[in-house]
Amino acid sequence: MVFSSITFLFFFLPAVLLLYHVSGKKTRNALLLAASLFFYSWGEGVYAMLMVISIIINYGGGLLVAGRRPAAGRRLFLVLSVALNLLILGFFKYAHFITDNLNLVLSSCGLPALELAPVRLPIGISFFTFQALSYIIDVYRRKEIPQKNIINLALYISLFPQLIAGPIVRYNQIADEIENRSATMNDLSEGIQRFLFGLSKKILLANPLAAIADKIFMLPETELTMPLAWLGALCYTLQIYFDFSGYSDMAIGLGRMFGFHFPENFNYPYISASIREFWRRWHISLSSWFKDYLYIPLGGSKSGSIRTYINLLIVFLLCGFWHGASWTFIVWGLYHGFFLVLERTPLGAIAGRLWSPLRILLTFLLLMFGWVIFRSDTLPGALHYMGVMAGGGQKGFDASILSFYLDSKACFEIFMALLLALPLYPWLRCLKQSLLRRWSGTIKLAVSASVHLAQLLFFAAISYFAVISLAAGVYNPFIYFRF
Repeated sequence: MVFSSITFLFFFLPAVLLLYHVSGKKTRNALLLAASLFFYSWGEGVYAMLMVISIIINYGGGLLVAGRRPAAGRRLFLVLSVALNLLILGFFKYAHFITDNLNLVLSSCGLPALELAPVRLPIGISFFTFQALSYIIDVYRRKEIPQKNIINLALYISLFPQLIAGPIVRYNQIADEIENRSATMNDLSEGIQRFLFGLSKKILLANPLAAIADKIFMLPETELTMPLAWLGALCYTLQIYFDFSGYSDMAIGLGRMFGFHFPENFNYPYISASIREFWRRWHISLSSWFKDYLYIPLGGSKSGSIRTYINLLIVFLLCGFWHGASWTFIVWGLYHGFFLVLERTPLGAIAGRLWSPLRILLTFLLLMFGWVIFRSDTLPGALHYMGVMAGGGQKGFDASILSFYLDSKACFEIFMALLLALPLYPWLRCLKQSLLRRWSGTIKLAVSASVHLAQLLFFAAISYFAVISLAAGVYNPFIYFRF
């Protein structure tokens, strides 16, 4: 079950909200846990048992690593808990990748290939595994007290709003709210607005952009031209942002409806003036996870330049591998790691003195090429696509082909996506506050009422168009199947 579906919007969510708000405080966690397991079981079936196993492992692991035994014993239980989590993730996500690459080596040596039965990737396994790991490690570091109520820990790991697409929520960020929270009318109102905003980003922008990008990326190599390649790269660059940030908005909004305050996950990443800044704005919960649980333990930037460069490359190699079991993801991670290293050299310092809009444009172009690697199925395919973007293999251009993808609706959607990738909403919020400070009395009330009416009409409009789009069966891909 996904958020952008009729089943979720009109059946599951209203039922859970109603039951939650009429139930007592003592039963709300059990109710949300049951709803979360049902939500996951809807699409994953027997794989829901995998999550139950993860809950049991991390519940027991948390209690064992927090014991008063000698440090060596605590460390042993930490290693075992982390290893079991990674073993589950590794088998379901990377077994075929490892087997396929090992078979290439075996075949070159004339040895028989290994056979492995099909293994389906459970949705969200990367997200809930990293959440569980952060809990275990923080308990070991004495930053958190182990959760003795298994229902509460199970709720943290399986909470449906952020289960399948993040953000990656640390235990310490919601530990108090798991134990004691209240969902006020303001929380419910703010949560609904945030959810609708995210839903509209997914349905009204990401989905139509995905339709264009997917068609272009599936073209035979002989039919791909430079303008089409740039259009496909631009559409995918915008699609993945509005899809991913839209799901994060929906997750944050859903959390607010139930009294949880999840961390922000995106902060207008396409206005970044460097790759380093991009990773402070893009998928913030993931980049901070890798920083706290991998980069800093490796030594961070405290052991000299060379060691810092190695640490960055290791982190982004694993960041790429976390996204998927494919060489394209690994190379995408190293691609970002390379530019992060480059920005720390004298060449990066020179680039940092360029005009700010030029640095933003150059960063955006680098990100587009990176997303081509991320989106491509194979490395040769990615290299060919980027070569066409650079003008290689061009055999002339027929404008009528481009018009096949760019009708007036598509042009409007791309324009709105580019506009909304800018911090327009914060600017409007500041303008509203400025206007309210400027006036007082009747005028202030009139301005405030007008703003609230405009917001109401805006959310009514985007809700209407999003719902009719879903009802019409528009293209609605779920890109997290790959993660």
